[in-house]
Amino acid sequence: MAATVDDLLRLEMPADEKRIIAEYIWVGGSGLDLRSKPRTLPGPVKSVSELPKWNYDGSSTGQAPGEDSEVILYPQAIFRDPFRGGDNILVMCDCYTPQGEPIPTNTRYAANKLFQQALETEPWFGLEQEYTLLEKEHKWPLGWPVNGYPGAQGPYYCGVGADKAWGRRIVDAHYKACVYAGITISGTNGEVMPGQWEFQVGPAVGIAAGDELWVARYLLERITEMEGVILSLDPKPVEGDWNGAGCHCNFSTKAMREDGGWEVIMEGVKNLELRHKEHIKAYGEGNERRLTGRHETASMDRFSWAVASRGTSVRIGRDTEAKKKGYMEDRRPASNMDPYVVTSLVFDTTTLWKPL
Repeated sequence: MAATVDDLLRLEMPADEKRIIAEYIWVGGSGLDLRSKPRTLPGPVKSVSELPKWNYDGSSTGQAPGEDSEVILYPQAIFRDPFRGGDNILVMCDCYTPQGEPIPTNTRYAANKLFQQALETEPWFGLEQEYTLLEKEHKWPLGWPVNGYPGAQGPYYCGVGADKAWGRRIVDAHYKACVYAGITISGTNGEVMPGQWEFQVGPAVGIAAGDELWVARYLLERITEMEGVILSLDPKPVEGDWNGAGCHCNFSTKAMREDGGWEVIMEGVKNLELRHKEHIKAYGEGNERRLTGRHETASMDRFSWAVASRGTSVRIGRDTEAKKKGYMEDRRPASNMDPYVVTSLVFDTTTLWKPL
């Protein structure tokens, strides 16, 4: 019987084959679009230092002019490849000119410089990535009537059942793919708006949080591609009385997690208030459609914080209040935020920056 494409995709490599496939991944010119291409390496790789740099046509991604289009990929983090298995890997890269300068869309470079200034503070992040699954033909949320609406919000959050949870096959496949890849995915759940889901990455330390979230997004987009479904990170995919999509940033330093941490957390919250406008500008495109003060958000025009409230800019958990140490949750970032930008900005404002 002739082999099918599915047979070839499942094909096991011969036992004496030492070569592996490395999928190089990077962020494209929009700051949100992911790009990737594979290359063959002579054998298994154990560290980033063993990986060669590579290049691509930056004029085709909006990252370089046509007359000088070569952009250089610097490997930064390695993950197991759940699609190919074996010793094959995914490689998260950032982008540089041939002269070794980070290109303007390389937000990882600046973020890593900030984290390197104070590694001893041990910044931990937990990122809650909300997203919406769209039916391909009409670009309408999965499970919704075409050109219509389902029942009002209420039964869908963490819901179970064919009339409440649309897309679980994708969600479960993504969860397992992240675990296999080595991403510190800590959970997933159905969201308030039907067709919308969330996964959580963390706790991850410093720059690793951004690397892991980008690769988790890459895995999700590959899986939705396989299923013929569109992944949307729009912060308000459906106008009206429906929840938007965010990417809440949970954050702590070693000092916040130890005795006396409450005072450090409060100092961080005060700094976040002082730089509220700067953070809002950096927290994602279209976020003004989401941060209205409704649907479990605070208005983007005013900073607020509280214990347990989901209608504030920053939420402090009950457990943190009781123990007087722990972490804070910045609820302002949109689902389409750049994790390198957000994590480094939260770290800078709460930990490095000293107001006059």
